[in-house]
Amino acid sequence: MEQDRVFPTLTGAQVARIAAHGRRHAIARGQTLVEVGDRTIPFFVVITGEVQAARPSRDRGTPIVTLQPGQFSGEATMITGRRAITRLQVSAPGEVIELDREQLLTLIQTDAELSAILMRAFILRRAELIARGVSDVVVIGSTHCGGTLRVREFLARNGHPYTYIDLDSDAEAQDLLDRFHVSAADVPVLICRGETVLRNPSNQRIADCLGFNEAIDRTHLRDLVIVGAGPAGLAAAVYGASEGLGVLVLESNVAGGQAGSSSRIENYLGFPTGITGEELTARAYAQAQKFGAEIAIAKGAATLACGRQPYGVTMDDGVRVPARAVIIATGAQYRKPEIDNLASFEGAGVYYAATPMERQVCTNEEVAIVGGGNSAGQAAVFLAETCRRVHVLVRGQGLAESMSRYLIRRVEDNPLIDLRTQTEIVALEGNGHLERVQWRSKQTGETETRSIRHVFMMTGAVPNTRWLNGCLALDRNGFIKTGPDLSPEDLAAAGWPLPRPPYLLETSRSGVFAVGDVRGGNIKRVASAVGEGSIAVAFVHQVLQAN
Repeated sequence: MEQDRVFPTLTGAQVARIAAHGRRHAIARGQTLVEVGDRTIPFFVVITGEVQAARPSRDRGTPIVTLQPGQFSGEATMITGRRAITRLQVSAPGEVIELDREQLLTLIQTDAELSAILMRAFILRRAELIARGVSDVVVIGSTHCGGTLRVREFLARNGHPYTYIDLDSDAEAQDLLDRFHVSAADVPVLICRGETVLRNPSNQRIADCLGFNEAIDRTHLRDLVIVGAGPAGLAAAVYGASEGLGVLVLESNVAGGQAGSSSRIENYLGFPTGITGEELTARAYAQAQKFGAEIAIAKGAATLACGRQPYGVTMDDGVRVPARAVIIATGAQYRKPEIDNLASFEGAGVYYAATPMERQVCTNEEVAIVGGGNSAGQAAVFLAETCRRVHVLVRGQGLAESMSRYLIRRVEDNPLIDLRTQTEIVALEGNGHLERVQWRSKQTGETETRSIRHVFMMTGAVPNTRWLNGCLALDRNGFIKTGPDLSPEDLAAAGWPLPRPPYLLETSRSGVFAVGDVRGGNIKRVASAVGEGSIAVAFVHQVLQAN
């Protein structure tokens, strides 16, 4: 990683433009400018003297970098508004320019040259912190524990560095847990900022402990509340915030949706060599926040209060968020096959995503993928890079109807991928972790049992619409009906109040839109979801102007 991109030195003209947004003041040797865990994190440009960033520890800390004159402080937390994970201390007296977070965001939104320099540095610095293991979080767990995989994925996909201690290979860690009477049911254990010990915590508890959402006022009336931070929701956030709307995004888990867990997307416009779903999501996430959109993580929607305006989205923690307009982008989840003990192996041999973390736990092993869509094809190619053998099980007669041609060729040409058509899993076996899989050929009726410890389920789509509680018109499969798909009966039942018909992506409630995989008739492509998110914002403007 080029250090002049991670820690660039600004020109005199660039420093002068930053100075116009903040204030200059003296700093003294030994002065702490930012402490680990601080909620309010100023941004500093060094004029004279030196400022040192250090990793957290009980003593003075281990230096990470020393900022010289012309260099600036900060990493991704400057944009996200989360707590500091490093200490900033003066190592030589001098003078700095200081900006608060709002002043920094204004600078980034109005100065294109400095925006590019600062955003690139912030993102690369966060990547370097992750690579170095600089963190305020320790996770103690086991690769055989579904909860451990969930917690690690939650932290990783939210770009939060952590230190991992594996109980399977670290005997001292197990002794430590035994002393504190931590049982198998308590694993994983998460130590938050060196203070709080959480036993098998939910994602919401982790987000609360790390202060992911502390900077967000959830009771303030927003122009637009977006439910879901997949590609469609993030696109709506970028366009809405960049066009001056007050935007809040609610995400029940992690940003990116199903696309965010994709190993590689190669048919998205502008990325001829492909891009991982995680990287695409991270860029969109940073872009939305750059323009001022607020994103609440692990804060899902429980109900939509649609009987009066402004609308209200009640989150799963009971807080009601008021909104002048709403975009629903809650996506869909993979359909779960009817196997009696499926739930007992979820996260412990049964997975619904193929990210580098899942690939790590099944390296050099035999795996099975259930599904014939693009996600299954991408997963097969990705896992075949490190797995001994990859079985792709498809209920239909082939892949042509559901998978892109370029992926079909890669699946068929890879000697490590075994395509089994008209085949379905009928039983899973194991004690605590999946050990064996039984599948059956629909053509011959024969069953086969294989010693496979890892199965990836990527079949069908079930829309995430249960939380709507009958507020909006749905089609027979539970997807949200919009625009021309709404019948006069749908509109009458919802009490449609306007002389105009619903806009293209508008639901049976005026000012409430649906985009992406949750919408009936959607095209299951990332580009389509991004397009729908941006188009919906144009209609939001029209609704807000009319009110």
